[in-house]
Amino acid sequence: MTEQATHGYIEDKDAYLRRLKRIEGQSRGLQRMVEDEKYCIDILTQISAMTKALESVALGLLDDHLAHCVVDAAAAGGPEADRKLKEASEAIARLVRS
Repeated sequence: MTEQATHGYIEDKDAYLRRLKRIEGQSRGLQRMVEDEKYCIDILTQISAMTKALESVALGLLDDHLAHCVVDAAAAGGPEADRKLKEASEAIARLVRS
């Protein structure tokens, strides 16, 4: 089995791609707002919405990773389990800091 076939998000890949494409559209919209010299509070409001959308994707991916990759590695035990747990902990720390 390849590493790619074991990613926890695979079943929801299309949904993640749709969400990321919407976020990409939000980014283009923000660029247009700045180009068009829109009111700064309106731009900040859209940035907040985009940030929340990215956080939602990140939390979904983290949940999929924990439920699939980390659980599978923990069940198998050994160094891979330790690596996956450390990796998940570091990802959570990055999300909390951002």
